[in-house]
Amino acid sequence: MFRLEPRAEASVFMAWFSPLLAVLLTVVCGALLFVAVDKDPLTSLAVFFVEPLKDLNGWAEVGVKVAPLLTIAVGLALCFRAKVFNIGAEGQLIVGAIAAGAFILAVDTDTHGGPLLITAAIMAGALGGMLWAALVAWLRDQFNANEILVSLMLVYVAELLLSYLVHGALRDPDGFGFPQSRLFSDGFLLPSVLQGTRLHLGIVLACLAAVLGWLYLSRSFSGFKLQVGGMAPLAARYAGFSSRRALWASLLVSGGLAGIAGAAEIMGPIGQLTPSVSPGYGFAAIIVAFVGRLHPIGVIFSSFIMALLYIGGELSQSRLGMPSAITGIFQGILLFSLLACDVLIHNKLRWGKK
Repeated sequence: MFRLEPRAEASVFMAWFSPLLAVLLTVVCGALLFVAVDKDPLTSLAVFFVEPLKDLNGWAEVGVKVAPLLTIAVGLALCFRAKVFNIGAEGQLIVGAIAAGAFILAVDTDTHGGPLLITAAIMAGALGGMLWAALVAWLRDQFNANEILVSLMLVYVAELLLSYLVHGALRDPDGFGFPQSRLFSDGFLLPSVLQGTRLHLGIVLACLAAVLGWLYLSRSFSGFKLQVGGMAPLAARYAGFSSRRALWASLLVSGGLAGIAGAAEIMGPIGQLTPSVSPGYGFAAIIVAFVGRLHPIGVIFSSFIMALLYIGGELSQSRLGMPSAITGIFQGILLFSLLACDVLIHNKLRWGKK
């Protein structure tokens, strides 16, 4: 029988191989799932993982999903490295979208937009996300509130706030009563990166965030202090590093990046404020961050895998008749596969009696 035997020290190889093994296990479990619902596993997996990448437009659609996932995951990686567990990036994304949308709707009446106003709208989104994350930091700092619960509960507050606004103050007066804002003028939409596709400038901002996140962690003293505070809080306190400053810095950066992702969504593929500006990017980015090993460059590859699950899930609904929950099922399988594979970082799998 199989048994786990503790390693003398953590395996560096398994730390990096574990995410790849988790992806392979997800594919195997996905094949078994398709067999269970009487679908051909090879054809179904091809629809899920191969079909989205057959042409340039497919790659562009994957990139549209990568942009918010990568932007949010970089911020979450910084938070989690500091041992600050921000689970509310979805709410910060929504408030960022509200702030950017409100700014655009306020100035779109007498101007045609342009690079400066697009930049201002993105900054408004970042400030909105930072404000929502600052609530979490303040409650943790002043009252020692659990940031996991606070950030998660604020997601529902943000969703209700968005619903209230698109049903009320920000609703399009010419929209026949539908709960959505006016369509933004073309001058406030992010320019396309690939002509003829929906891939927008948000993907460039996401990659820039990943590079800056890597430089911050690997080349700055502030990033070093943040990581030490997460790995060894007592040693950080002895060295004079401020855990309070790490708390505020990590949450504000994470919230700001989530807010930018929200702004890019409404200024990119959506083009207006709607009751739902995200299919759950803030929660999916948590998996992306851990599959990418909390590394700003590693999350580039994991965000691509997660984006592929989104597009593959949509194709499997239209072509295989699968339910809309199929994307969430694959995300859950990936998460549990990663947790199972991570056991092998500190343990060896042995066969036979002890």
